[in-house]
Amino acid sequence: MQLEPILQWLQATPLADTIAENEIAFPWIEAVHVLAITLVVGTISIVDLRLLGIASRDRVVGPLMREVLPWTWGAFGVAALTGSLMFSSNAVRYAHNFYFRGKFIFLALAGLNMVIFHVLGRSIVRGDGAGNTPLTAKAAGAFSLLLWICVVAFGREIGFTMH
Repeated sequence: MQLEPILQWLQATPLADTIAENEIAFPWIEAVHVLAITLVVGTISIVDLRLLGIASRDRVVGPLMREVLPWTWGAFGVAALTGSLMFSSNAVRYAHNFYFRGKFIFLALAGLNMVIFHVLGRSIVRGDGAGNTPLTAKAAGAFSLLLWICVVAFGREIGFTMH
């Protein structure tokens, strides 16, 4: 199956055309996208910094995650929606952009890291008293922070390379 015709069709939809041609639509969508990503990375960083023992050392990981992750998922939904809208406005060029592809590779790795942590790290979250976390949890937190920094850096580069 060829991807190019699908990308061209998407880019030619009335909604995508409106976003691409309107002087106000794209910047507003982008602004909401950036704010949503900021909330995603910020809330994930709260948990990751706790896992690393750098912040919120007096908090138990499990309850902290239950408090922050609904905000993370809500913001992720907004970021995915606004990102999809921006993508549709120039789908062919985005799909061939090195930084766009890299951003999604890092997003996939961050998601995989999260799944592995939630599956294998349940005992860490349940048994964690405030204070110390095992080395594996610290590694997951550090890897997560690194991946999200890469997502943001590559996402920022997309804007510089699409002109």
